[in-house]
Amino acid sequence: MEQPSPTAKLLRAIGIAALLSIGIFVTWLLVYDRQSQSEQARGSIAQGWGGPQTIGGPELSIPFTVTSPAATDAAGRVVSSASTTEKRLIIAPVGVDLATKVLPERRARSIYEVVVYRAETQGRATFALPTDLARLGVPAGALELNRAELRFGVGDPKGLSANPVVRVAGRQLSLGPGGGTSTVATGFYAPVDLSTLGVRFSVDFAYALRGNGSISLAPRAGDTAWKVSSPWQSPSFIGGFLPEQRSVGKDGFSAAYRIGNLALGRSLLFVEGTEPPPPPVGIVVPPPRVAGGPDGAPATAGIDLMEPVNLYSQVDRATKYGFLFIGFTFLAFLLFDIIGGVRVSPIEYLLAGAALVLFFVLLLAFAEVIGFTPAYLLAAAAIAGLNTAYSAAVLKSWRRGAVIGGILAGLFAMLYILLSLEAFSLLIGSLLLFAALAGTMYVTRRLDWTGQRKDAAEVL
Repeated sequence: MEQPSPTAKLLRAIGIAALLSIGIFVTWLLVYDRQSQSEQARGSIAQGWGGPQTIGGPELSIPFTVTSPAATDAAGRVVSSASTTEKRLIIAPVGVDLATKVLPERRARSIYEVVVYRAETQGRATFALPTDLARLGVPAGALELNRAELRFGVGDPKGLSANPVVRVAGRQLSLGPGGGTSTVATGFYAPVDLSTLGVRFSVDFAYALRGNGSISLAPRAGDTAWKVSSPWQSPSFIGGFLPEQRSVGKDGFSAAYRIGNLALGRSLLFVEGTEPPPPPVGIVVPPPRVAGGPDGAPATAGIDLMEPVNLYSQVDRATKYGFLFIGFTFLAFLLFDIIGGVRVSPIEYLLAGAALVLFFVLLLAFAEVIGFTPAYLLAAAAIAGLNTAYSAAVLKSWRRGAVIGGILAGLFAMLYILLSLEAFSLLIGSLLLFAALAGTMYVTRRLDWTGQRKDAAEVL
């Protein structure tokens, strides 16, 4: 039987590799499906505990009454009678000092795990009652100070602890559900009689929240100071404001925010329902269930409790390098075929490539149970051993099989480095491809790919 030309063998190997790319694509879809199932399972685990939390406030809400006189037309006839409307004046504090301690814990169901937390917040807000009410359209003496409310915003109220504490002038206030603030639509409130207080007074408060994923603050004060600490070691600082000081170490993290009202671009005093939408501030990450204008939600300062290793994203990235595994292995087979004189059939290419595709399936299956690194070592050892033994039989030499095994071992080691050093993965991968191309060009520099040179020499 006539031996195919080297070009024909190369095209055959490329065709089989293209066929195996379907298997890699199906594996990628499997990773996506398992990740979706994982997110659903984690959502069910966290259900009833509390979602990503956003805290806001406190704000002071004071009702007042506005009377509109009767309107008459040119003939003196009454067009509309006098009416009385109740409105509310919203007063943000001149200063808020908050401290939040985030205590994370892991909850698992079957092979799925989710990180939830309990955030203990305590702070003090200082209010100053306005003296110039005319510019706000509030009649003098119209404020009903004995019917005022202190409002606190909580993104997901079902995560609120059973015993929040709010004190004014040393006296603990009774609390009620609902209310919310101008930045967070839901929360709780405390009725307070301001007629017994001075023009300037302070509010002390403490409450705990259950949540998962992230915790954010929607600031609304003349000066907001927020300190956050947690034993969690891999935080991500998100939102429109970043901490002025932060420290991340093996014992956890701490962060300190300082946000002024000028950065927020909103007034500390406004009549409820008349405030214009906030201007955009940096990169705004909208918190859940946040009240805001149509142009966007108020900017927040937030912290995301990131998973240090997301196994699905790592398996997904590893799958994208599957073409390199197949390409390098087929290249070694091809060189043994066209230079070493050992014939490799298309079925042998296909079986060796199928084993490489199976590596990513094994990696995903093991990673969900024992973690990514042990799964990677186990799957790599299994596939490298299988292809080494098979290559030794196909190439009729254990030494040649060991070459294939060495190539695979190097590829698996290189892929792990690429996954670990995300910032340099493109650089390392491109250098690896350059080295492989240069080596192939050197080895095949005198190879007659078409077989026509020899025929031409015989004719001459």
